[in-house]
Amino acid sequence: MSNKEKNQPIYIDSFDYPLPDERIAKFPLARRDDSKLLIYKDSDITESKFSNLVNFLPDNCLLVYNNTRVIQARLVFHKATGARIEVFCLEPLEPSDYALSLGATRKCDWKCMVGNLKKWKEGSLSKLVEINGKTFTLNAQFIASKGNTHHIHFSWDNLDIHFAEILEKAGELPIPPYLNRETVESDLITYQTVYSKIKGSVAAPTAGLHFTAEVFESLKTKNIETEELTLHVGAGTFQPVKTKTVNEHHMHTEVISVQKSTIEHLLQKTGNIIAVGTTSVRTLESLYYIGSSLNHPKGDFLDLHVRQWMPYEDCQEISVYQALQNILNYLNKNNLTTLHAETQIMIKPGYKFRIVNGMITNFHQPKSTLLLLVSAFVDGKWKEIYDYALSNDFRFLSYGDSSLLLT
Repeated sequence: MSNKEKNQPIYIDSFDYPLPDERIAKFPLARRDDSKLLIYKDSDITESKFSNLVNFLPDNCLLVYNNTRVIQARLVFHKATGARIEVFCLEPLEPSDYALSLGATRKCDWKCMVGNLKKWKEGSLSKLVEINGKTFTLNAQFIASKGNTHHIHFSWDNLDIHFAEILEKAGELPIPPYLNRETVESDLITYQTVYSKIKGSVAAPTAGLHFTAEVFESLKTKNIETEELTLHVGAGTFQPVKTKTVNEHHMHTEVISVQKSTIEHLLQKTGNIIAVGTTSVRTLESLYYIGSSLNHPKGDFLDLHVRQWMPYEDCQEISVYQALQNILNYLNKNNLTTLHAETQIMIKPGYKFRIVNGMITNFHQPKSTLLLLVSAFVDGKWKEIYDYALSNDFRFLSYGDSSLLLT
């Protein structure tokens, strides 16, 4: 797509649809794989149950899922006046690495959203936390603001406690605001995928919530292989676009990690890759542009960051195989076993998919970047899919039903 085509306005109102509150699933089903499954293939729509997923997947495909784990990122403090201040940890600043920051003792800094900030103009907030029978004080100090996010410094007076333990004990799981309810005990289990393991997300990769051990067992009967990668989901993922046109929307940046062995597996399965969730789609498609940029070692891509509009800029076309091979060469040259990068990729109508040949995804909010991504994948036929889902009692959003979209 040329720069001229990129700049053609796409109006977000074209991606609106009526979503009654009663169609939003407030809680999950008792059994994850009892959810409904819409199948879109060759412009035809059928339905089944998610437990039957294996019957609709292409033979010998590779299923790629996001193994991120949601952290209990919302901390509630109270001032001496009684004012309630909510601090929502979005991503680490110092140390900037998720593992290092969550493993920090004594102090760490995070980019946060703050509820009731007007009541917290100066000074530190503190709260008592008890872990393993020992009580200590957690302090939060406001450092600076940047847009609608804020730099918060955390410190605590127990050197044996990691920040991850503090969040697990004192934090709350940040379920999506559109559920219009408080977090309950069951969410600690149901709002995690059964394969989640790398802590760092503030929202679940919800397409994966339907998977069970039984579903994974069924994949083996058809010789369907799986791979995992990591994208730590940011709060911006599920936010509606608030600008008049898509071109004005600023995409958030998310951290991705992909193992060298996964890249090698992708090379073997090129042309038959199914992504579980839009976060996996964003990660896989970002790999193409990382590999493409590595074709130009003297370029400005040394930070391995996929910019928002990179897919729509005039650039050298290379094959998917070459892009993935470039990443392997980069990893081998630098004696690395894992690719760590950042992506800000915007997938909107007109996008050319490079690596993903199919996706499993839930039904998304009106006017969201996720709906734009779906529309791009199904060549603009998202309305037909969503009209079917609305007319056939499908449940929507994070705890709702699922779809399998195949090209």
